[in-house]
Amino acid sequence: MANPIFRAATDEDIPVIREIAKAAWEPIYAFYREAMGEDLFAREHPGDVLEQKADSVERHFRERPDEAFVGEVDGEVVAFCTYMIRDNGVGVVGNNAVSPSAQGMGLGTAQYEECLRRLREAGMVYATVHTGLDPAHAPARRAYEKVGFEQVRPHVEYYMKL
Repeated sequence: MANPIFRAATDEDIPVIREIAKAAWEPIYAFYREAMGEDLFAREHPGDVLEQKADSVERHFRERPDEAFVGEVDGEVVAFCTYMIRDNGVGVVGNNAVSPSAQGMGLGTAQYEECLRRLREAGMVYATVHTGLDPAHAPARRAYEKVGFEQVRPHVEYYMKL
């Protein structure tokens, strides 16, 4: 893989970012659907969840362009990352993904290192990232741990049918 270039997104990048987001979250929502059952899933996640995720990512790029970037390899956008600078000195790694066609080549690691560099430059003292403990999030957990994140507060979500 050629060295990735990290840069601000352009309007032309938005459709690609949306597709990468949908591809990245498809297995996550498939796991949720299976684990929750169709009825509960539909109640908690009405509508087209993948379009909603893509909308959320696009909104961040449009509303906070200084806190988002894309990863480009050989002239093609293959990754994106959003982040948030907070007043308390704790920066947040937000929605992020690598295209399935570019996974397994170290791009995720390079992307997180770039995000952490930007957070440091913005004066952040800590960085946090939130992810699931389910099997669908295992690749994300491995990637975060690879760049030095440590699990501090595990989260469990319970449901019951009434």
